[in-house]
Amino acid sequence: MGVAPSTPRLGEAGAASPGAAEQMFAALVGDRAYPVSSEFWTQLLELPLTQQWPRDRVLQACHAFAQNNYHTKHLAKILIHLVWCLQECTSASSVSSSVYRKAINAAYISSIFLKFIIENAKADNWQELCLDIDKDEKGLENFPSDQSVEYFLMKGVLNYIGSVDVSPESCYLHHELLNLMLVLMSTQLCSGPSPEPKDVHPFIDAAMLQDSPIVASVVQKLLLNFVRRPQIPSNGSHPVFSDDGGPGVLQRVGSAAANFVLLPYYTFNYFVSASAEGATSQLADNSLLVLLILIHYRKCISMNESIPTDGVYMSDSNTNVKDAPAFHENPYCKALNNAKDIQFDHADVEGNAQNGPVVRLSFASLFDALGTCLKDESSVLLLYSLVHGNCDFQEYVLVRTDLDTLLMPILEMLYNASRKTSNQIYMLLIILLILSQDSTFNASVHKLVLPSVPWYQERLMHQTSLGSLMVVVLIRTIKYNLSKLRDVYLHTNCLAILANMGPHAHRLSAYASQRLVSLFDMLSRKYAKLAELKNDKALKVTSDQMEADIISDDTSTELHIYTDFLRIVLEIINAILTYALPRNPEVVYAVLHRQEVFQPFKNHPRFNELLENIYTVLDFFNSRMDMQQLDGEWSVDKVLELINKNCRSWRGEGMKMFTQLRFTYEQESHPEEFFIPYAWRLILSRGFSFNPGAINLFPVEIHVDDSPSSEQKV
Repeated sequence: MGVAPSTPRLGEAGAASPGAAEQMFAALVGDRAYPVSSEFWTQLLELPLTQQWPRDRVLQACHAFAQNNYHTKHLAKILIHLVWCLQECTSASSVSSSVYRKAINAAYISSIFLKFIIENAKADNWQELCLDIDKDEKGLENFPSDQSVEYFLMKGVLNYIGSVDVSPESCYLHHELLNLMLVLMSTQLCSGPSPEPKDVHPFIDAAMLQDSPIVASVVQKLLLNFVRRPQIPSNGSHPVFSDDGGPGVLQRVGSAAANFVLLPYYTFNYFVSASAEGATSQLADNSLLVLLILIHYRKCISMNESIPTDGVYMSDSNTNVKDAPAFHENPYCKALNNAKDIQFDHADVEGNAQNGPVVRLSFASLFDALGTCLKDESSVLLLYSLVHGNCDFQEYVLVRTDLDTLLMPILEMLYNASRKTSNQIYMLLIILLILSQDSTFNASVHKLVLPSVPWYQERLMHQTSLGSLMVVVLIRTIKYNLSKLRDVYLHTNCLAILANMGPHAHRLSAYASQRLVSLFDMLSRKYAKLAELKNDKALKVTSDQMEADIISDDTSTELHIYTDFLRIVLEIINAILTYALPRNPEVVYAVLHRQEVFQPFKNHPRFNELLENIYTVLDFFNSRMDMQQLDGEWSVDKVLELINKNCRSWRGEGMKMFTQLRFTYEQESHPEEFFIPYAWRLILSRGFSFNPGAINLFPVEIHVDDSPSSEQKV
């Protein structure tokens, strides 16, 4: 179908003159509606986009587009054309560069205007997107009558991502589609931290409704992108770049109006030198970010729905969502949790065939990729998601003999806790806690000997076990937390890991043993100060009795917390001495060397039973030292020699057997309130810019320069 005479036209031989390109974009953002069947769309999407616009003109264009879109419906139409281009890219055996260009342009142009409308929407139902197109319009005869535009779009985008391999030809389109996915899902930034039934997220909700084959293929492809880390050809030519390699009209949008339109991070950073960081891959990074948003999304069940059974939602007027919120099943989370190692047969170990499509990939490659990338916070969140949700992957990790591949980056990050966010520290500790629930893991880490630990600065650590290093770093983290963060939850996690490891300790190093006893000493001194403070306040008469009671309650609570901490440390030492004393002479030495720190608690009602065992050990080895006829002073070597000799004859007589402490990790009752904001914070930290005034998902600082784009005058 030809266009009306007033339709902007390309120059001769299809070339776009600067004036013609400006006309095309003026028409796109203008008040005239072009039918979806018009040649206008083909001409627009074939533009090389080589012009450059200043920031104010870009903002004018965005405002005009958003205002006129109410009746032109150009956003819906360009999204439909994007899907048609993707279908052509998917179905053809060989795809021409012009088809790729059209698809890339459609994805890029859509991202710009979508992001502007989302950032500046006045209502949270997203009516400003105007996606309710008239399906009787000419050209839409084959548009699925039972599908919305957003469902049609997500099906097309996700199907392409999941079914088309990344290649030198398709990598640019994959890149743009992943960027578009982040923009489409950014409506979450405008909602509060707790999902509510009234929340509407048109695109991510549509993604949740896709068929299981598409869901499985998307999760698999995003994971494979993360593992394989495909590189954009550094000598390639992007279809929407100008001939001289400079950014064109829409690229200028990214750099000049980042806060309002698109972000610099989007804008083809794959042309940076590959020598900067050889392992970096924007495709891999964006694939991971998209995956994290998809798997952690939760759609709250509305008031007139009951919890789904077999995919059918029944009306239930008695459902009290406020008191007991329930969520629709997330198919992407389910697909990740059910992912299988490609080296196993298609039937599971019990011989039962899997229901529906299953994500399959090499766990070995995934393990290695995680070990390489764990310094990146989003990779830590992926590792948590896998070891917590996927039993097969957790088992795979636990039987690996090279656990240092994962643990060394984790321990190095904990060592540098002062440079990490509290959320990152939590994730790292929870991963260790989950792994430490397995006795095989606890035994393995003590048998794996590290030749050196180059990043540990306080002292040289040669030929130390991975288990000893874990003990040292965890205690160091506790001490850092005590002085800086003072986070009870962090303390508890560290001590829980140490408690799980305690009975399995094997040849704990001298340094680790010393740190363990010094931890008790440090906590006992804090406990003594709190006890003294409480006693002083109890004796002090104050004019404001209510204020005194509040202060006293706070002190009592903190004192109770430190009582629990001290008991856990005593239980850790007790477990080593009860179950693993012959294998840990250095722990015996450390307890002997600092035995005075236990004396003040010998008669404490919460500690005396545990200290009885410690004093049984002390009495045994002290008596052996007293019986030893020695010329001169006791040296460290001589004491250790005596301990080693008597460890072999130790039979544990008089020791009371206590139930071993075993801590397990359980997610909070509303994990979505942590993980959804956390995932989006990670995305924003990567350069994804978003109008701060529009963000309700978490608190943000709004600077003077961050005035919302909606306030700009056209």
